[in-house]
Parts: sequence; C-alpha cells; structure tokens
Amino acid sequence: MNADTDPYSLRVGPPAVDTYLRLRVVSGLSAKTREAAEAGLPHTWHGVTVLCGDEPVGMGRVIGDGGCFFQVVDICVAPEHQGQGLGKRIMGELAGELERRAPDGAYVLLIADGDARFLYEKFGFRETAPASVGMHRLV
Repeated sequence: MNADTDPYSLRVGPPAVDTYLRLRVVSGLSAKTREAAEAGLPHTWHGVTVLCGDEPVGMGRVIGDGGCFFQVVDICVAPEHQGQGLGKRIMGELAGELERRAPDGAYVLLIADGDARFLYEKFGFRETAPASVGMHRLV
C-alpha cells in the first residue's frame, strides 16, 4: 500500500486495557477480565497496536521470560479491517523484534487457530506434531 494513502499505522507497546478487552471480543478471541488484563499487559515483552487514524483496530504481543521461552499471543484484527494484510504486518513487527532481541536458541511458540497457521508459516513457524502436541488448561 502507498505510504501516503495507507490509513494504518503501527504503535509499538502493549495495547491499553480497554483496547485489549474490546479487540479480543470483537475479533472472536475469548474475553478476559479487566483484572487479568491489568495484571498481564505490563508483562508484555514486545507488543504492537494497529491504528486506523486514531482508532485501535488490531494488536499482537510477545510474552515470555526474556531469554529461553517466548509466546506469540493476542494476534487479532477487528472484522471490518480484516483482509488488509494487517495480521501480516503485526506478525512482521513481532517476528522482527524477536530476531533482533531474543537470544540465539530461544524457543518461540504460539497456538494457531484454524487457517491462521498459514500466516504463521510465512514467519517460520512449524507444527510440532507428531513429536509433540500443544496442551492447555484453564484455571
């Protein structure tokens, strides 16, 4: 897209709590409590928010211990802005920062829902099965 006509920009840093809560729900991710967001967002290792003008319309974060393990989370774009390549821009920013700052040999993981795996494959992510499988538990 031409930089002069591109309505989107990226802001580095974790999203604001209200933005985080809204974007998760409107994009189809599970809802989180305000308490959880307020506790978790400050621990973002690297994050990005996509803006359309001044309106936040997408986001993504990397969390982790800063050395051995990192997880890509919260990749989402509001439905009315999907199909514009914003997921790819978010992942490009996150992957670029991992390349710049994460130590050699760091393990970076994510959970790919549905066809999102095709996006993540473009950034070097591979399925772990059958050698290992992802597991989760809610508390």
